[in-house]
Amino acid sequence: MSLAEFDLSGRTALVTGCSRGLGQVFARALAEAGADLIITARDAATLSDFRAEMEALGRSCIALPCDVRDKASIDAMTSEAIRLAPKIDILVNNAGCNVRKPALDVTWDDWNLILDTNLRGTFFVSQAIARHMIEQGYGRIVNIGSLTSVSGSAGLGPYGASRGGVRQLTMSLADDWGQHGITVNCLAPGWFKTAQNAVMYQDEEWLDYLCDRIPLKRPGRPTDLTGAVVFLASEASAYITGQTLLIDGGMSTGATRALPKKK
Repeated sequence: MSLAEFDLSGRTALVTGCSRGLGQVFARALAEAGADLIITARDAATLSDFRAEMEALGRSCIALPCDVRDKASIDAMTSEAIRLAPKIDILVNNAGCNVRKPALDVTWDDWNLILDTNLRGTFFVSQAIARHMIEQGYGRIVNIGSLTSVSGSAGLGPYGASRGGVRQLTMSLADDWGQHGITVNCLAPGWFKTAQNAVMYQDEEWLDYLCDRIPLKRPGRPTDLTGAVVFLASEASAYITGQTLLIDGGMSTGATRALPKKK
């Protein structure tokens, strides 16, 4: 085993949903490992500061608009990315959204927003980039799932359905494209503080309850994800495909709050 297998120098990584949050965590980790970047967001103007940060690392960084709910937008982004970059070696399907509601309150439009973004978007971005990867005979696709890919949670019906779908999709695409030298894996974070859920972390009682359910007794930190995304994007994971890697502090073990000791 050589650390050189984790080196992404000479590789180009495309990361969707980089205007904030975990998308920037993933892209930064890949850049620090040596990869040049193509980053996307619905509004490319929101990427200017992050693009400058990546270029300051000495990496090429192309910022493009892409709405993963719009097939024409995906196709236009892909064409421009391939025009501007010599090759695309790595794809991280990070773009996603959530609407947290009791199941009885979920609307038709809520369902479509979440599934179209998280699941349909992941598929059609993968399809577009895979056409290019197949031509070059190499690719690493990292789909972003969630703890809800393998477990249910009240108030997260459509979100859990979308992330469970991403896990199943990952296995199917791995079987489809493995013959072309492409691996497809799912990186599934547990509880990490992001702009989407930051308000929940202001509730100390809820945070205490959450930590009691996590064997490592804390929510995730961005640095807990960086090694995993580099691993799945690198030669170190060359014989791993169709798998879901949970980064959840052990919460998927089914840990629960300990019962109070009897007096």
